[in-house]
Parts: sequence; C-alpha cells; structure tokens
Amino acid sequence: MTLAIIILIGIAIGTLVELLLPGHSRAELVLAMLLGVCGALLARLLGDQTGLYGTEEPTSVLASVIGAITVLLIYGWIFRGSFKH
Repeated sequence: MTLAIIILIGIAIGTLVELLLPGHSRAELVLAMLLGVCGALLARLLGDQTGLYGTEEPTSVLASVIGAITVLLIYGWIFRGSFKH
C-alpha cells in the first residue's frame, strides 16, 4: 500500500471524528486530520518494523484505520476529556 493511501486514510478518519464531535473549528479539523495521518503512518511503520504484516497486505489498511483512531482517542482523552461524557 502506498503512502498516499495511508495519508488519505488518516485524513478521512480525522475528518470523520472531528465532524462527529460537537463544536468544531477549522483549526481543530486540521489538527484532527494531522493526528489521523500520524496514527495511520505510525501503525504502518510499527507493523512493518515488527514484521506483523507487510505494506502490501490488507491487514495494513485495517491497522492504519485502528492507528488513526487510537491516536485521536488518546488526544481526546488527554486534552479534551472526551471520555468524561
């Protein structure tokens, strides 16, 4: 899977998460997109380095989605207190 697809997955997940949350601004949308991309790239890097899956396997798509969501959840938990509601 190419890096362009990984980046698009991160942007899509970041956009969806931010638009589903109430009260968003453009700055938060851009931040969510960047965090989504970081999570997707991190998941791909970790999977490739540990040998769990290759970059061309379908598992890498799922790992990229999970990585983007995980980074956004951690950010929300630390800075927004999203889990309190």
